[in-house]
Amino acid sequence: MNHAVRTQKQSEEATRHERLYSVKEVAAASGVSIRTLHVYDEMGLLTPLTRTEARYRLYGEQELLRLQQILFYKELDFSLHDIKSILDSPDFDIVSALEQHKKGLIERQERLDTLLSTIDKTISYITQEQTPMAQTMTMSVEELYEGLPKEFATTYRDEARKRWEKEVEHAENALRAMGKADFNALRNRFQENWKTLATMSDNASIDAHSEDVQQRIVQHYAMTRAFWGTAQSSDAQAEQFKALGQMYIEDVRFTTIDGTAHPRMGVFLRDAMSFFVENALAK
Repeated sequence: MNHAVRTQKQSEEATRHERLYSVKEVAAASGVSIRTLHVYDEMGLLTPLTRTEARYRLYGEQELLRLQQILFYKELDFSLHDIKSILDSPDFDIVSALEQHKKGLIERQERLDTLLSTIDKTISYITQEQTPMAQTMTMSVEELYEGLPKEFATTYRDEARKRWEKEVEHAENALRAMGKADFNALRNRFQENWKTLATMSDNASIDAHSEDVQQRIVQHYAMTRAFWGTAQSSDAQAEQFKALGQMYIEDVRFTTIDGTAHPRMGVFLRDAMSFFVENALAK
């Protein structure tokens, strides 16, 4: 039911069963000023559930949830007019909205992490605490493969250098130039995404071509290119990325995470990555 048209009968019924909050309590809990709550009421964005005989505003659970949505959308830079249109839409679904808010806030957090890292580097440069060259040289080969089992990391690097010596050297140099903070942030995002893909692959009902999986593959592609040191290259590396998907089938070490094998993951990734290449990277 539209928030703005809750009937008097529903309001009276709600007041008998709901904990009601005064405008002062809502302001204190949410950090929104009383004046702002008055403005929201006047524009129909957040109407109180009911009012006392003295005309004091009282809010119920649904109003508090709506206020939460307003604040989330404001955080994502939506205008009050647009927020009202979204929340009043008959198609509005609060669970879907919360999932979108989470996604948007995670993306913003990643951007802020990058900005904070950039600020730290700039401060270090200006104050001469650490030169850019010194930062570049702080990462060792071992740190580049940290988090992988030591034997696997050593074997994998040796195997890779035999097959793609120039490419591996280019990638390692690019990662060193990235600096430790940015590299750790990239690695953490990659591992989170990798584990999510593993979980998806374990579920036989999830299609490798589905939108949710393809969104994860887009992230996997972007981060893989960052690890390869080719993120800025005009070459989309479609065939190389597709071939990587085949490698995940051929070498179970890639799909064993924290000691747990994911037997469906190799085929799942190959299909998902091949679909992505053919539909998103095809010229």
